[in-house]
Amino acid sequence: MDWHLTDAQSLTIIDGEVNSHELSPAEYEIVRQVIYSTGDFDYLSLLRFSPESLARGAAALAAQTSIVVDTPAIQIAIAPLLQKTFGNPVYCTTTAITRPQNRKTQAAWGLETIAKSHPEAIFVIGQEQTALTSLVELSERKVIQPALTIATPPVFVEQDMKEWLQNSSLARIYIDGRKGGTVVAATILSSLVKLAWQAYQLNSPSV
Repeated sequence: MDWHLTDAQSLTIIDGEVNSHELSPAEYEIVRQVIYSTGDFDYLSLLRFSPESLARGAAALAAQTSIVVDTPAIQIAIAPLLQKTFGNPVYCTTTAITRPQNRKTQAAWGLETIAKSHPEAIFVIGQEQTALTSLVELSERKVIQPALTIATPPVFVEQDMKEWLQNSSLARIYIDGRKGGTVVAATILSSLVKLAWQAYQLNSPSV
């Protein structure tokens, strides 16, 4: 990331206002980037990390695991960074070529279609609740085993989704509340890629 003085000053202000927390250094780095992207300090208490979620996500990135996202905005935001780092392929559910399906949205049907070919992908759902519903259903049926799920869609009615996010045994990073959106998901993913790339470079033998 190309840093500007304003970035450093803003992150310093965030650190001062946060003051104390119980997050690991890597978790806090992701949260502070989300706060920086949104201007919303509520994410300090809303963003949840399952045990080993960051380690599993970093390992999947290093293995060039496919990434499945629910909006083109996330795909566009992450593609340049991935080209400079791990080079993971990224597939978007809402632009996937699928056959007509009256009972499901394009996001949901696109996720199911892509998931069949990439059952162990990193799944990033930033906006489309229907895509997250399909992901939950496929996970519960053991059709897919995501390496990591990042889920930040604003959720108002799907109690089953909330319970899955809170209780699933799969690695996941999610919002415990009604806030969220594409910007949050893209920021989480890009922050994780940067952290994983830093760790990868530190652990790689010198040429």
